Amino acid sequence: MRDETPANSTAPGDGLVRAGAIVFFFGAAATLVTVAPLFLGTTPFPTYMFWLSMLMGVGFAIAGAGVLRTIAAQRSQARAHTAGAPR
Repeated sequence: MRDETPANSTAPGDGLVRAGAIVFFFGAAATLVTVAPLFLGTTPFPTYMFWLSMLMGVGFAIAGAGVLRTIAAQRSQARAHTAGAPR
């Protein structure tokens, strides 16, 4: 069918979603490392590790921006498609 998206096509926001996922997972790893001393009874990590934990939220925001960009591109493509269709 012509209306189906090919498996190897990329949408405009795909790069942002991938980058956001990578940043999110770095933040998740930093969070696990930061919380581990609380359960293990060892000395806590320095403050910068808590700031690295904030990467989870940053990654989530980047991925969300990628999703919104993809939605905007699909809406624009749909409008262009319907504008060219005969009535």
